[in-house]
Amino acid sequence: MVDQLSFAQENQERIHAVESSFGPAGKPLSKPGRVLIGEGRLRKQSRRGPQPKVFFLFNDVLVYGSIILNGHWYKNQQIIPLENIQLEDLEDSMSMRNQWLIRTPRKSFYVSADSYEEKRAWIEHIEDSQSRLLQSSGCKPGSYFAVTWIPDQASAVCMRCSDKFTMTQRRHHCRKCGFLVCGSCSKKRAVIRHIHPTKRVRVCATCHSSLSRSQAEDQEVSRLRGNSTGKIGSDEDEVEGSSEEEEVEEQMEDHDPSGWMDSWSPYVYLKPEHMRP
Repeated sequence: MVDQLSFAQENQERIHAVESSFGPAGKPLSKPGRVLIGEGRLRKQSRRGPQPKVFFLFNDVLVYGSIILNGHWYKNQQIIPLENIQLEDLEDSMSMRNQWLIRTPRKSFYVSADSYEEKRAWIEHIEDSQSRLLQSSGCKPGSYFAVTWIPDQASAVCMRCSDKFTMTQRRHHCRKCGFLVCGSCSKKRAVIRHIHPTKRVRVCATCHSSLSRSQAEDQEVSRLRGNSTGKIGSDEDEVEGSSEEEEVEEQMEDHDPSGWMDSWSPYVYLKPEHMRP
């Protein structure tokens, strides 16, 4: 009993420290039954190359953010429920060693660890925590995941019309296929429910046509059932919600001061107790 109380207190102090490190802009992380399993830094593949991020693994969510001051201050907090995560182990690439893919409904991305041992620890602990969560809650794992965005440096031309990207002809990403496309080829907007259930996001013309056909079929089924469906946007619709915020965040990552740091915080496995304290 004493050990359990001691662990519960230590756990709450750790969670409060993580919560405070994101400042007033961060969301509350304290929750009954929540346990901090591990923490460390990983390189996350952004549209402009690998960027250092801090990651915190809890027994029900994975939290990460941009580093302002190593070990003390973070921003752009992202919280992903473990039941909505799918991992894929990958071999080393030219730009990233010890990498793997994290798929989520709203965003999928590559991450890499400083060593193979750290990579295996992250993957095993995430999968173990996810398995325990699904067994205890009775939830089902997610079935729809966002595509991974093709990095900016992968193409100098639009992957739909082949026009060259310039200072005025900016790169954009289709949220449906992940292709690099120009503004002219990505004027359309559509609802992709696993990314956002109601708000329209940027899609290329090719994916918009495919979604329109699928939407027409859904509307016919819903008409017969008496239900309503989501909407496909027009050229005049603007990008709404977190998708545009994510694009701004990715563009800001080039100015992340953590990129100038030589120190590296390895993965720390805090406690073997995954169950409720």
